Amino acid sequence: MYDVIVIGARAAGSPLAMLSARAGLKVLLIDRATFPSDTLSTHLIQLKGTAALKRWGLLDQVLASNCPPVQRASLSFSDVVVRGKYPPLDGVEDIICPRRFILDKLLVDAAVNAGAELRQDFLVEELLFDGDKVSGIKGHSKSSAAGSEGKIEERAQLTVGADGKHSLVAQQVQAKEYNQKPAQTCGYYTYWEGLHLEEGEIYTFPDLMVSAWPSNDGLSIVFTAHPISKFSEVRKDIEGRFWQAINKVPHLSERLRQGHQAERFYGTADLPVFYRQSHGPGWALVGDAGLAMDPITGYGIGNAFYDAERLSQAIIKAYAGQMDIEEALKQREQVRDADTLPMYNLTNQLASFEPPTVEQWELFSALARKPEAANRFFGTLTGSISVEEFYSMPNLRSIIGIAGMGRVMISKIIGTHSRRGGQKNPA
Repeated sequence: MYDVIVIGARAAGSPLAMLSARAGLKVLLIDRATFPSDTLSTHLIQLKGTAALKRWGLLDQVLASNCPPVQRASLSFSDVVVRGKYPPLDGVEDIICPRRFILDKLLVDAAVNAGAELRQDFLVEELLFDGDKVSGIKGHSKSSAAGSEGKIEERAQLTVGADGKHSLVAQQVQAKEYNQKPAQTCGYYTYWEGLHLEEGEIYTFPDLMVSAWPSNDGLSIVFTAHPISKFSEVRKDIEGRFWQAINKVPHLSERLRQGHQAERFYGTADLPVFYRQSHGPGWALVGDAGLAMDPITGYGIGNAFYDAERLSQAIIKAYAGQMDIEEALKQREQVRDADTLPMYNLTNQLASFEPPTVEQWELFSALARKPEAANRFFGTLTGSISVEEFYSMPNLRSIIGIAGMGRVMISKIIGTHSRRGGQKNPA
């Protein structure tokens, strides 16, 4: 009998297993993959994520993997360029963009070093139930026969799905979705050698976003995003559409042509957007299994870290007798939803590729002229400045410089950025 079984050992599962094991819990960490191995990813770890790595004592290890820190970024809207430096969060001011086969192996090793038992190359086929309560898992090693003689059962007080947006755990417990949206974008990326980026670069156009970030060993990740309606035509000619997008940014195109593509293209249109009910009798969800955002703002890894930390705290309190497990998990879900909804709404707005309003152009133009305000804007995008704070009426008035700016103009700038509303969890 384990205290916790965690299904999925990447950005959400390994930190949860590590933190729970550090608290003395008996943890089984399972993944169908072996490590090191790669996975589709934006790679970007926003400041909330790097601050978590620092708290866990792992940030220096990631940086030591020859993953360069990024402290500045530029965001281009046609001929308006906003450039700024990220305001620090908890003493951390570096965004990082590590390769997943490096990051995930580091996280898995940290979980094992903390005392978690790792079972990789293992396929979970179904959950076990005791009445309506999840009591464990049944599965088999992928290298063994799938027949009944190869089946393995393991039991736990709590079984956690860290198994992504198509979570088996979520399916089998019928976790309800809310605030959901259909996929809005498709994305493709590759790695480039010889780009020599000194900051993150983001370029936006109607129906297109291009970004470039430095990653491990002198490589840069170059990412393009399109509306989901363009997926079939982009997929027919991935390389051609990539260069069509890059050529819209002449100074980036020129630098890319001086280097060379180091790997193939990777991409997907499988990008649903939702919140899920995150817990029930004997089970919980963490990371993308419980909250999936469009990758256009690069919040997936940071959200996974944040969620794993909060879930571990809830589990530890409950097992220490400080709180009922149901109440602890309920409070953790409420905090997750309240803290992530403003950025969730902003991400959905950006992923819609709606052109900026006249009022939003006024804001972008003002940010291009005001470095301190631009820094705070980038703080909003990375999580060191709250969305509500930045898009408040007093702050917007101070940036744009119109003391008597009316509420109608302000509301057009804010859009959905600071809304905490939305459909409530039906559970």
